[in-house]
Amino acid sequence: MVGSFVDGGSRHSIWVTTMKSFLFVMRHPPHFSSRVQETLDQILTTAAFDQAVSVLFVDDGVLQLKQGQHPENMVLKNTSAMLSVLEMYEINNLYIEAESLSDRGLTSADSILPAKVVPRSAVNDLLKEYDVVLSD
Repeated sequence: MVGSFVDGGSRHSIWVTTMKSFLFVMRHPPHFSSRVQETLDQILTTAAFDQAVSVLFVDDGVLQLKQGQHPENMVLKNTSAMLSVLEMYEINNLYIEAESLSDRGLTSADSILPAKVVPRSAVNDLLKEYDVVLSD
């Protein structure tokens, strides 16, 4: 968006950016396909443009946060290493769906990153808080 103002008889143009809030929903397991890596790239790119970014891990997506993964034998990148840079991009609002954790025998203590555990019943309200919601 371009705005303008007049100062001393001269007209000046300025760029006005509108910050939007983005919630990326991660549903797929790590090392499954390039989809997870592509979504992580989108997350970091969006944050690099000074947008407010949050991430919700649901279903098999909670496995991306599991400690002790050994992807060395996989062809794909180590997604847990990519996740560790989220804080550098000021992506601090991470959420994990409680039922997805418990269905996979995990707890929040198994996570490589601090994240707020939210019950499934609260996910719809969480989605409504964001301007843009994108799923992997």
